[in-house]
Order: sequence, then structure tokens, then C-alpha cells
Amino acid sequence: SAGLLSWAQVEERLISALHYWMATVREDGTPHVVPRWGVWLDGRFFYDGAPTTRHARNLAANPACSLNLESGTETVIVEGRSEPTKAPVDGLGARLSTGFQKYHDLGYAPAPESWVDGGGLMVLTPVRAMAWFAFPKDCTRFRFRGR
Repeated sequence: SAGLLSWAQVEERLISALHYWMATVREDGTPHVVPRWGVWLDGRFFYDGAPTTRHARNLAANPACSLNLESGTETVIVEGRSEPTKAPVDGLGARLSTGFQKYHDLGYAPAPESWVDGGGLMVLTPVRAMAWFAFPKDCTRFRFRGR
């Protein structure tokens, strides 16, 4: 439809973003929101962290989550499921390491072998998303089939 955003336009923001906000739900049903560094790659959001953190414990109990970008004017909201994963050095690990180079100046530069055994690597697989860059003219919803 005229005026709606394409997924390519939205994904461009997800790829280029530096800071993301992730919302999870505690076991008692109350929300928990944290900033995350990560890489949008192959249609999914990869990030890492200690499994003992509150958001990781929340996701272990309930993998449903929401990912948002910083901007309130170019808004992107992704809902999905986040689960632990691994990344072989010669494939995904190398690509993720390259993607995480955007944090090098902030003191974070993981090597390709960082996630061979998991290393706290998580992946959010989107189920649906909503975005707008010129509210309310281009509010657009996306659904991802088979996820």
C-alpha cells in the first residue's frame, strides 16, 4: 500500500543501530527492560551476556520478548522469541565478530571463537514487528511466517 514502509527500510535501521532496548517478563509477570548491544544478521538479532543476568533468567523461563530501537521518531518494535545459540568460528562466529566491530570504540570486540560453546550467545527470532518513520502516515506491521 502507498505510504507503508518496506521491510528493507526497517531492517536497514535494525542493522545500523548501535543501541537496542529489550523487554522481557519476570516470572511474576512484571516487565523488565534493559539496553543491549547486538547484531541484526540474517533476519535475526544476536547478542550475548551472562546467563545469570535478570533478562537472561527471564528469557530462560519465558522466551517471549520485545526489541526496540532508541529513536522515538523512527520507531522499530520487534516481537519474538529469544533463545541460546552457538556460532561456529568459520561461519556465523566470524560474521558476528565482524558485526560487533561497531562496538570496538566502546571497548567490546569479541573474537569469532567467542561463541563456539555458546558463550552466552542469544538469538531473537522475530514473530512480528511494527515500525513508523513519519507517524501516523507510514505505520506498518509485519508478520514473519513459519516462526
